[in-house]
Amino acid sequence: MASRLTFGIDPGLTGAVATLIDGEPGPVLDMPTVEVDGWGEVDARAVVVFIREQRAAHPGAYVSACIEKVGARPGDGGTSAFRFGQTAGKLQAILEVLGIPATRVVPAQWKRSFGLLRQDKDAARLLAIARFPSAQKVLSRKKDNGRADALLIALWHENTQLGSHVAGGNQEQAA
Repeated sequence: MASRLTFGIDPGLTGAVATLIDGEPGPVLDMPTVEVDGWGEVDARAVVVFIREQRAAHPGAYVSACIEKVGARPGDGGTSAFRFGQTAGKLQAILEVLGIPATRVVPAQWKRSFGLLRQDKDAARLLAIARFPSAQKVLSRKKDNGRADALLIALWHENTQLGSHVAGGNQEQAA
């Protein structure tokens, strides 16, 4: 029986939700989307179903999450920045409603800890494969960088944020 279930979330529409089960890769969900008013949005229902399935498969496990803290980038249009923020907010709300303690991390912080600053996007995928050989199949394509980022965000969370929370193990959580 697993004692720890950690979700890492790369909140972009091409991102992913990755699961670490006692520090090892579990199921990964490419960010599900739906079209609303001609725009792609995160399918909140699909994310909730995925998280609930993982929790149900590991009863009694301590569950936590980390979501990448995103912001507008130079050159982003106002609409683009707003929509990206809306996506991240929707994902944060999902975690809150499900009663999952979550931290947020800026990209520079988690990437620095893995030596990925100023590296191309594929560097994270290659590092995730090296760290988690069992995940090679789900990280086989260059476009799987969102999956790799989500796995590494979950790993960063476990390495830096959990501390004594994990030692206690079983924690009752809502929803």
